[in-house]
Order: sequence, then structure tokens, then C-alpha cells
Amino acid sequence: MQILTLEQGTPEWHAARLGIVTMSELKTLLVKGKGPGGFGAGAFSYMHQLIGERITGEPSDAFSGNAHTQRGHELESVARYLYYESSGQPRLEQVGIILNHGVGYSPDCLVDSRGLVEIKTKLPKYQVELLLEGVLPQEHVAQCQGGLWVSEREWLDFVSYWPGLPLFVTRVYRDDALINTIAERVEAFYAELERRMTLVMAA
Repeated sequence: MQILTLEQGTPEWHAARLGIVTMSELKTLLVKGKGPGGFGAGAFSYMHQLIGERITGEPSDAFSGNAHTQRGHELESVARYLYYESSGQPRLEQVGIILNHGVGYSPDCLVDSRGLVEIKTKLPKYQVELLLEGVLPQEHVAQCQGGLWVSEREWLDFVSYWPGLPLFVTRVYRDDALINTIAERVEAFYAELERRMTLVMAA
């Protein structure tokens, strides 16, 4: 396992992620489809993106961000500070990316020696829904469990924030059954990726 202290979003950070599965896209591998390996259209689109990166040596940079992602970057530091204040002031460490098992995960910070933090910012109506439901949204489960797999840590605090509304924090522990599934899907994904990349290079 490698923990790289790169600034997220820099050319060096993009280079570290080049051609590998990252946990922000992991959920596409878990969607059951009718293609080879049981993958769906989203997984194959992602696979072809990674093949392109591996062959060209250049990050795809297909998504440069929008107003929502810009908002998220601006509010992330505020959410991190509020988490720090509300959780007993643990030792937080910001890192660029963790590389392990042939994949990558960029946590929003490490907590002491056993934990992680994943921060999201949600529009008010979604933050209200989250506060009322009080559980980790299904859409983030794969990324969080994948982060625990890659980091080999025990727990992850999922944090959601919007200015003026209460901070939402819920602790997620390792789900070893899901982590085993994630590992199997990544292995199958890479096997199909290598097969297709060989065909492309022979064309």
C-alpha cells in the first residue's frame, strides 16, 4: 500500500490515477449487466476510458467539473473543520491518494490510525432528507466500502454538509462480504480490460 501526499487535482495526482480503477467510479463495476463478466454499459465505458489512458499515457480529463463540483471543493474545508470540532478534535491528515490492490482511493482525510473521512456537500433538500433518514445513502456505499478496502482501515466517517444546516456524520464499518465482492469484480474487470486492450493493440 502506498499513501501519496499529493494535492488532489494536480497533474501529479492525475498521473497517479492514470489507467486504474478509482473508488469514485467503483459503483459502475457493481451494476449487473449482460456483457462479458456480467458487466453493464457503464462499466465498459469506464473500461474503455482506462484503456485509452493506458495506451496514450494521458489522463482522459473527461469531466472538468461544474457548479456542483466547484461548490463541493469550496465547502469541503469548512466541513472538515466542523467535523474536527464536533468529533473531539482527532488527528486529521490530508493525503492525495492511496494505492493498493491495483486501484486508487482519494480520501478527504485520514483520522488517527484507524479511520477515514469521506465528505460530500448536498443541496439543502437532500441534506434535509439525509438528516431525517440518518443512514449512509446507497449511492455512496460502494465508494465508502471501497475506500476501506484500499486503505485497510477499520472505519469511515461519512460527512455531509450544507451551510446553515446541521452537519451529518455517520460511521461506517467494514462490510467484509461486500469488500470480497468488490475485490472479485475488480479482478474480473481488469481481466476483461487486458483482453480488450490486447485486441486494440493488435488492430
